[in-house]
Amino acid sequence: MITAVVMIDAEAHLIPEAAQAIANVPGIAEVYSVTGEVDLIAIAKVRRHEDLAEVIANRVSKTAGVVSTQTFIAFQTFSAEDLAEAYDLGLE
Repeated sequence: MITAVVMIDAEAHLIPEAAQAIANVPGIAEVYSVTGEVDLIAIAKVRRHEDLAEVIANRVSKTAGVVSTQTFIAFQTFSAEDLAEAYDLGLE
């Protein structure tokens, strides 16, 4: 599974509608409304790199209210849960 973090700038008055529309895009796992330099952060999870083009370029970036996107593809995932499981298996 390929995970990408998508930073999204949106028109202020359309943030809630854009967030909901993006959340409904197949391949988008979660959408967060955030503080800081961007308005929304979406987590995309797809099977192939080519699928990112459909999800992000063809769907998310064309959602009403979206002004721009910036995508970061994850190389590796780290979580407390993953680390606990690795230690249970004796991995280092």
